[in-house]
Order: sequence, then structure tokens, then C-alpha cells
Amino acid sequence: MNSESLENLHRPLIESSKSFVDYRLETVLTDRELPYFKKIYLAMTLEMKFLFYLAAPAIFVYVINNAMSISTRIFAGHVGSLQLAAVSLGNSGFNMFTYGLLLGMGSAVETLCGQAHGAHRYEMLGVYLQRSTVVLVITCFPMSLLFVFSNPILNSLGEPEEVASMASVFVYGMIPVIFAYAVNFPIQKFLQSQSIVTPSAYIAAATLVIHLILSWIAVYRLGYGLLALSLIHSLSWWIIVSAQIVYIKMSPRCRRSWDGFSWKAFEGLWDFFRLSAASAVMLCLESWYSQILVLLAGLLPHPEIALDSLAICYAFTDSPAVAEAVADLSPFLAVTVVLNGIQPVLSAVFEAIVILSWRHVISYAFTDSPAVAEAVADLSPFLAVTVVLNGIQPVLSGVAVGCGWQAFVAYVNIGCYYVVGIPIGFLLGFTYDMGAKGIWTGMIGGTLMQTIILVVVTIRTDWDKEVEKASNRLDQWEESREPLLKE
Repeated sequence: MNSESLENLHRPLIESSKSFVDYRLETVLTDRELPYFKKIYLAMTLEMKFLFYLAAPAIFVYVINNAMSISTRIFAGHVGSLQLAAVSLGNSGFNMFTYGLLLGMGSAVETLCGQAHGAHRYEMLGVYLQRSTVVLVITCFPMSLLFVFSNPILNSLGEPEEVASMASVFVYGMIPVIFAYAVNFPIQKFLQSQSIVTPSAYIAAATLVIHLILSWIAVYRLGYGLLALSLIHSLSWWIIVSAQIVYIKMSPRCRRSWDGFSWKAFEGLWDFFRLSAASAVMLCLESWYSQILVLLAGLLPHPEIALDSLAICYAFTDSPAVAEAVADLSPFLAVTVVLNGIQPVLSAVFEAIVILSWRHVISYAFTDSPAVAEAVADLSPFLAVTVVLNGIQPVLSGVAVGCGWQAFVAYVNIGCYYVVGIPIGFLLGFTYDMGAKGIWTGMIGGTLMQTIILVVVTIRTDWDKEVEKASNRLDQWEESREPLLKE
């Protein structure tokens, strides 16, 4: 019995079912007797069944984590309209800045872990996790200075003094969450690359209950304000991080990918930082782009109403599968994942219809102000278009991260967002007095241009070459040049 057969005997049962799905996909897509459209239909059906099993808990985790942020804004809105504006400004100007940067840097783990798991090089996953955590934690220290000096920074940007002062108080309590992000994002990518997503869903759900109870007590029973809400938000994130660490150390599903802490985590940090920086630039340019809308809205006349309405709208706007498919030496799977982008687009269209149908009442979950409700209803068509575009972008971003296109996408984002979108939005918003609607129109134009470019690039991609690049990247990042499976 050769070494390959021995390796197959020691693989867990859950992975064999995954391989069976891959085998069936390749069988369908390489069958020359099947008609073309029937071949695509059968492949999409097989992959969507597997992706639903994998994605449903991951979507649930995302929704729960977003619900924590939304609930914090809801509680702040019921404290007062000015407090809601302050939370919106602090969250968009500082929290989302660090969130986008650290999430982007963490996507380097998504690329490497996804490809390493697809190529059955499991021991590298734990090393990548630890390296990424070290790099992200080091990055957090200079970023925390932005939070410390948030008040003078907001004042220098021309934001209203009273709103800036309240926003800085909220931001001070968010300093611990920066370091929670630095640990959480690599852990999430580490688990998702192994199709381990259900435990994170249970952890997130339990944490949301704790978060809501503590926030309710702080606001309605103790009468605390923004600082208490931000500290509770930070505590909730650290509960999630701690629970996931315990799971990784104790779960048998991570026994091959986690061998404990290793000094190898401190090797090659500069090279890992450069890869993380490329990933960060791609995702940060997307994340910061939408936050600039909020910062510019603070410079408009009546900034409190503008910030409140945008905070409510953006509450509704808030992929290892591609990486694994590429690394598994099967270009067909990546194409199938792209075709499955139809599902999130349809979901986004449904959400947009719901938003337009309820545009006159959705704001009352956050505030009792009729003026804010009217402003939200006026912005709802722009929100609906943004939601549909956001349904397309995650698929394209997943393809980019899985294939290691971060640097290319960064250039696309700079051109579409910051050369086209923001200048047009500023011109329409301030020069032509269209206000928030003008700023949002320009940004939708930039997003639409970026989406069209990525769709064209994805369709024209040579997936055989991407397979070769994935294999070369794995060889580059492994410490030893010896083959993993010795004959």
C-alpha cells in the first residue's frame, strides 16, 4: 500500500463527503455528452447544496455580529438623536476604519489557509493563524492612537463640536475591540477554511443575548450613556474571541491544523505583513469608501439629521470556497462558485424590495424623530440600489481573495472609488446642493464601475493558470521545500 493510500485512510469521514462532492462536480463538468446548459445546471445544483451547508452558519455569524453593532446604535438612538449621530460618526470614522484594515489584513489567512487546506497541507494552517495574529496585534498599537486623539481629529475635519465630543467618548470605549478584531479575524478565516462554521454561529448567538441584556440594563436600568454602550460592545467581542480560542484548543476537528503555540509564528513576519497589507488595501478601500459618505454628511447643513438618517440606512447595508477550489487543482469549482453568485444577488433584490416597501417606518426602530424618518424615506431608493450592488460584490471579492488578486483589485478600487466616485459625489452634494443624495449618487457610480470591471475580469480568467499560481504560492510559504507526502 503506497503513502497516498495510507493518507486517504487517515482522513476524517466529513472530508470524504466533501471530496465526493468535488468528484461529482468534475464528473458532470467533464462529461462531453451532456448538453452545455444542463451541465451548468447540474454543477450549480451540486455546489449550491454544499455551499448552503457551509454558508448558512457563516451567514448567521455575520448577521449576529452585525446585529450587535446595530443594537448598539438602536440603544444610542433611544438615548437621544444627538447620541445616535455621535455613535454614527464615531463608528464610521474610527471603528469601521480599524475594522476594514484588520479584516483586510486577515484575508491573507483566508487565501493561504484556504489553499493549504485544499492541498491537504493541514499543519500550515495553525502557523498561518499565529503569524497573522501577531502581525495584526502589532498593527493595533499605532491604530489605537487614532482613538485616543479622536476628539481633535474630528474637530480638525470640521465636524460639529458637540457631536465630535460625544463621538470621542464613544470611541474611547471601543479601544479594546481593536485588539479583539486582531484575534478574531484570523480565527474566523482559520475555521472557515476547514468548513468549521457552526460552532462560531452558536458562540455568536449566545454572545448576542448577553450583549442585548447588558445594553438594556446599562441604558434603561442604570441610565448610562455612550461610554457604557461602547464598553459593552467591546466586551461582547472579547467573549466571542475567548470562546473560539477554547474551541480550537479542545475540539478534535482542529487536531491536525492546531499543534499548539509555536515559535514559527514569529518567523517571516515581514513577508506575511506585506501579503496582509496587499489584502488590507483591497478591502480597506471598499470599507472606507462608504464611511467617507458619513464623514462628508457631517459637513452638510443640519448634520444631526443627515448623520442619523445615514446611520439607519447603513444598518441595512452591512470566501474560502473559492480559495479551496483553486488549490484543490480543479479549475471547474471556482467557475461554479462564481455561477452561484446568483443566489446572493436574488437575496439582495428581495431585501431592496422590502426596504422600499417599508421605507416610511423602518427608522422608528432607531429613533422617534419624524424628521429623521422622512430623511430615511427620502434616501431609501439609494439604499436599495446599494443593497443590490452589495449582493454582487461579496462574490467578486471572494474570487479575488481566493485567487490572490488583492493588489490588482486595490488599483481598481482606487480608480473607481477615489478618482471617480468621491469627486462626483462631492460635486453633486456640495456644488449642486443635492446633499446626502448627491454624495450617495456619486458613490453608487463608483461602485457600479468597479463591479463591471471585476465581472469582466472574472469572466475572462484562465482558471488553469490560477491553479498553477495557487500551487506556487503554497510552495513559497511553506518552511521546507521538501514535499509534504513522502513516497
